[in-house]
Amino acid sequence: MKHASLKIIRDEHASLGAMLRSMRELVVQGPGDSPQQFFDVLRAMLFYVDEFPQRLHHTKESELLFPRLLRVAPALQELLTRLDLDHQQGEQAVRELQHLLLAWELLGDSRMQVFVDTALRYLDFYLEHMRLEETVILPEAEKLLQAADWQELDAAFRLNMDPLGGKFPPNPAYDRLFTRIVLKTRSAAM
Repeated sequence: MKHASLKIIRDEHASLGAMLRSMRELVVQGPGDSPQQFFDVLRAMLFYVDEFPQRLHHTKESELLFPRLLRVAPALQELLTRLDLDHQQGEQAVRELQHLLLAWELLGDSRMQVFVDTALRYLDFYLEHMRLEETVILPEAEKLLQAADWQELDAAFRLNMDPLGGKFPPNPAYDRLFTRIVLKTRSAAM
């Protein structure tokens, strides 16, 4: 692939997609005999979604990639507007899930089903969002954007250092989060 930004976006989507699918498995499986571990790992996963994709990945797509693509492909305006709105609403959706998870943990099983239903809808929404970017937006960008666009995009996306992607040097600020998610997900799945 000749554009670093496309590779970075796809790599970030792959890392995030794997985590979202793991989250789905945990939610469907439920807390079992390890409720504290279950709640801990879901909290860590939701924190990651809020911390990295919401603050870095989506921002660069919305502020850098989408406007350039809209300039050369006005027919994509409706889809780009929808994806941008998804980005804008994502922080609120994650915060709602964090609240619902805490309510379930503190108030008991009477709050479980609303969390499960909301989480599964959110996971479906997020995976579909990434699918649209992968199958429509990125191929169109690859076809239509010019060399100057790619230079700016590549430079900006190279600054993204997804702590769960494993392709960058460890970031001490995220080491504990990464370890917590990986270790607790493994043991929660056993």
